[in-house]
Amino acid sequence: MIKRLFAAAAIAVGLLGAGQALACPHWNNPTVFGTGNISGNYNGDVVFNITAGGTTDLSRCNLGGQNFFGWVVNRPDLRIHYQGPSHTNRLTFELQTRNGADPILMVNAPDGSWHFNDDFNGDLRVSLLDFHGPLSGQYDLWFGTFNRSSNNPAVLLVYED
Repeated sequence: MIKRLFAAAAIAVGLLGAGQALACPHWNNPTVFGTGNISGNYNGDVVFNITAGGTTDLSRCNLGGQNFFGWVVNRPDLRIHYQGPSHTNRLTFELQTRNGADPILMVNAPDGSWHFNDDFNGDLRVSLLDFHGPLSGQYDLWFGTFNRSSNNPAVLLVYED
């Protein structure tokens, strides 16, 4: 009887863990807003009109040994294929919401590392990640919000200066 209870508990814990893992963001999921290709040494900004937010609680996820906070969808919002090099040795992703929501920006870089920003320079309306010596390859981006909400109008700016 005790062995059966222990086995049932082990199965329940295993299923709970699997459910939590499925609810967390993963770079290998299809994107919400598609894919963009950017070659290095371009001038100006590349602009994507998108929405931010979601129902996946990042505080329940362990991404690359890190714990982030905020709300996103579990699949990438946008996938950028970047082919460097950059003439400034920088690649910047800047997320701005248009309705006052507090955005968060999360990126899975080509080397598999996870990056996160909330409130760039204390501004509640801007999240920004700046890659120095950017790698060529696939960048998966999530556009979330600090508080649980969805469909917040936003813009993503991608630039090298």
